[in-house]
Amino acid sequence: MTTKKSDENKVITEKEIKENFLEHLESGFAKELDNATKLDVYDSFVYTTRDLLIKRWIKTKKEYLSKNAKTVNYISMEFLMGRALVNSLLNLGIYDESSKGLMELGVNLEELEEIELDAGLGNGGLGRLAACFLDSLTTLKYPAFGYGIRYEYGIFQQKIQDGYQIELPDNWLRYGNSWEIPRPEMIYLIPFYGDVKIYLDKKGKHVYQWQPSQTVMAMAYDYMIPGYKNDNVNTLRLWGAKSTRDFDFDDFNKGDYIGAIEQKAETENISKVLYPNDMFNKGKELRLKQEFFFSSATLQDIIRRYHMYNSDNFNNFATQNAIQLNDTHPAVAIPELMRLLMDVEGLSWEKSWDITTKVFSYTNHTVMPEALEKWSTELFSYVLPRHMQIIFEIERRFLKYVESKYPDDQAKLDRMSIVKDGTVRMANLAIIGSHTINGVAKLHTEIVKHDIFKDFYELNPEKFQNKTNGITQRRWLLKCNPGLSNLITETIGDKWITDLYELKKLEPFAEDAKFRKKWKHIKKINKQRLAECIKKELNTDINIDSIIDCQIKRIHEYKRQLMNVMHIIHFYLEIKDNPNKKVVPRTFVLSGKAAPAYFIAKLIIKLANSVAEIVNKDADIGDKIKVVFLPNYRVSLAEIIIPAADLSEQISTAGMEASGTGNMKFALNGALTIGTLDGANIEIKEEVGDDNIFIFGLTDEEIKAKKSTYKPMDVFNQEREVNRVINLIAEGFFSRNEPGLFKPLIDSLLYQGDN
Repeated sequence: MTTKKSDENKVITEKEIKENFLEHLESGFAKELDNATKLDVYDSFVYTTRDLLIKRWIKTKKEYLSKNAKTVNYISMEFLMGRALVNSLLNLGIYDESSKGLMELGVNLEELEEIELDAGLGNGGLGRLAACFLDSLTTLKYPAFGYGIRYEYGIFQQKIQDGYQIELPDNWLRYGNSWEIPRPEMIYLIPFYGDVKIYLDKKGKHVYQWQPSQTVMAMAYDYMIPGYKNDNVNTLRLWGAKSTRDFDFDDFNKGDYIGAIEQKAETENISKVLYPNDMFNKGKELRLKQEFFFSSATLQDIIRRYHMYNSDNFNNFATQNAIQLNDTHPAVAIPELMRLLMDVEGLSWEKSWDITTKVFSYTNHTVMPEALEKWSTELFSYVLPRHMQIIFEIERRFLKYVESKYPDDQAKLDRMSIVKDGTVRMANLAIIGSHTINGVAKLHTEIVKHDIFKDFYELNPEKFQNKTNGITQRRWLLKCNPGLSNLITETIGDKWITDLYELKKLEPFAEDAKFRKKWKHIKKINKQRLAECIKKELNTDINIDSIIDCQIKRIHEYKRQLMNVMHIIHFYLEIKDNPNKKVVPRTFVLSGKAAPAYFIAKLIIKLANSVAEIVNKDADIGDKIKVVFLPNYRVSLAEIIIPAADLSEQISTAGMEASGTGNMKFALNGALTIGTLDGANIEIKEEVGDDNIFIFGLTDEEIKAKKSTYKPMDVFNQEREVNRVINLIAEGFFSRNEPGLFKPLIDSLLYQGDN
């Protein structure tokens, strides 16, 4: 059997795959199959797969250069990539050949995949969106670079101990990473701190010379992103922090052994962990340094690539580069590009600003004002003194323009300023420095335009647009649900893999008994796989004929996992009150991480696990209800949960979830959605129709109207079911050994506004 034709019309056979694999095992590890470890086998097969990708990668770069193509540079603090092995094989079109070839050697590809650790490069939807974008851009053959940070420890590994979330280091690189290609020749110097000297040159022009007191090296690590069966491979480039002083012999010789390596450790902390705790000043400083570190390295790299094939002038820079800011984390790139163009390349302010505002676009991901990134001017000036100067000048020129449009409106100037009340407002900076600003769902974009950034929209309405978030069906159906993928392909063909609109051709089969029977059989297989995962992880048995009811996402009050848990308690009480009542058995599956410093979110996790402890051991309940909280939510776990789901919980407070993409992943795999009119739920409702989605709750506008009159205690006193559930929690039914444990949750519901 052969696969699709590869580059240069070469056909890859099972025989060649086996030969290349064994050759890598021998030449790379000096082993044969009978004495190789599982990791040896995995790495050898990764190198076999990499060989095929590298040829296409080099060819892709040459094609882009020959066309002098414009490049999309996607800058994101997170890239939640998931496992690469099977995804690469599917996109290369050699999964079946690889599986069969390895099986002939006694190697199981599914077991091999389990060796791969999820790359610890992201936390949630922001990073997964970035990963899906790269897959889509490459499949559509757009020249694209992803840029981020190579975190050594990622977010954190979540363990559940006595129901509590425990954070452990996510040492995803402990065995190395055979997918990455280090680029030690590609290093950029990243300056911090110091002073700015101002002097006049021979022409009487002010020259600004930043004299940093610390310099860190950013070293590139490349990852290949393959398109689907199109021989196209783009690049994800991640930056690792390296010290400019590995070892201080003077300190060592003076007996200061700690000091000899202290500077190295401090500087390399920049790429250690995603989102260091910013409850403390040192954490805030480190996070700001992270954001500047990867933004500066990225811009220096983009400029280097531009200079390789262009003259020293920057006349074509904006026509050859688009830079997309994925949220406000890389917004510091705007003053940094200004600095590089003016202070390093010698361009005027006017020319630099013209280029800057033509290359940058900004995606806003939040409607909550408290989540819009701000830095104290004191910290910003200390860490990045030259950038503070540039920001003040950007603001001065911008506000002068605003004042010409809206004279005598100081309140508007205050709202639109970058620096206000001792803080630098990064979202305002991103909007001012970008030519396009997009929201990530229709509702979210309307809130962006008419609420949180109303003044900016009134000034430049043409800059604002909607781009509803999306997902790649190749990861979230083809890879994670092969049974359903095969059924769809045998029913309507395989064009859906690159054109999701093709799925409309399935509509006539909704009433086809044979098709539905096959569908149900596939769902049962997926449920069995989830049941095995739950048994292995929690030693809990679930009923695979039950409704699998899922809420898997970052734990946050506005996402309302607490409301879900309260509903579970209500359902539990209903069965306790009516033990003979016929109910459809239900398994509630929750998963997600809480930020280490987010006390309420961590308490919600504890409550969920405490409810599971009581419900799952109640003999009166049996298999009617099971509650499971699966720890350490990650892409590979989502790939098991989502195909098994019957019901998708998308129940955020309306107006607070910018978009959400989990809702799309569940829907794509055939789960029904219960949710609020929030984020992309609204557009899913428009697509599937009112009869195929369960919508409840107030709209965004209704919530705004109700805020002034809403009294949680009235609901508590008037709604018997709500009263009963809250009292049960408050009385310690789920915390018998820790009375009052959940009082902060009760207080947040009754006295602190309720989300």
